[in-house]
Amino acid sequence: MTSRAQDGTLSAVSFDLSVWALPDGATPADVRAAVQRCRQGQHGERYPDPRVVAFYRAITASYPDRPAGPGSPWEVVPLHAANDHIEMNLNPACEDQVLLDIERLAGEYDLMLFDYQDGSVYPPPARTRR
Repeated sequence: MTSRAQDGTLSAVSFDLSVWALPDGATPADVRAAVQRCRQGQHGERYPDPRVVAFYRAITASYPDRPAGPGSPWEVVPLHAANDHIEMNLNPACEDQVLLDIERLAGEYDLMLFDYQDGSVYPPPARTRR
């Protein structure tokens, strides 16, 4: 993704995704509302959802965020981790495999994927088959 600087040139910016552990039956509107609450600094007081914990452990096993080494896909470290979601700011030059791994793990752990660039919400494959 790129953005236009004030002088009119294009510069690379991060590509941002988040995964969300919401209850069965959650809709894209529910995810967008949760994203909005997060942006406003509102994070509920509850234990971390085990799906979020498992996703975080799996993605950072392949792509560490503490510390992020050379060639890291992360633009911002550590990853923003809350009780119901993980936000990932990806380096614009990260490999497509990182995105594929995020999508695969979101499906494995029954997490909804939110794309900050266009507001798209992708339910896990299991939810789309029900």
